[in-house]
Amino acid sequence: MPTKKAKTMKKGRTDRKKDFGGMTVKQVMQKMVQSAHLKTKGDVIASLMIEGFGAVPVVDAKDTLLGIVSEHDLLAALDDGHKLGAVTAADIMTYNPYSIHPETILPTLIHVFRASDLIRVPVVDSKDKLVGIIARRDVLRAYLAAGRA
Repeated sequence: MPTKKAKTMKKGRTDRKKDFGGMTVKQVMQKMVQSAHLKTKGDVIASLMIEGFGAVPVVDAKDTLLGIVSEHDLLAALDDGHKLGAVTAADIMTYNPYSIHPETILPTLIHVFRASDLIRVPVVDSKDKLVGIIARRDVLRAYLAAGRA
């Protein structure tokens, strides 16, 4: 027969499970984001991708989001005959990329991912300052961690 303490511990674990439907982007996003500037060379951006994410946000001196360079953008530059050391983020980035706010709930982000071909999305505050990035896998990881499997 379980002791009173065991029941309390079990209940405590249940109470700590997160409600996935109410979770926000802020709870799941990656806060440590490697970013580039307009003049960052393509080969440097490729190196950042190898060590981090498959897309690198491009920001100004105040960390305001200007664009994003994806693996696709780098491969397109190569396919067009450019050397990555000869192109800059400004040459190849997607300007005005889709971004999301930290307060957005995950089910909304799931709809965005499903309706687009986006794999990851920059997270910005109300002044478009880059504060994080979130990928499809981050959402799936959160779902599994919430015990929704």
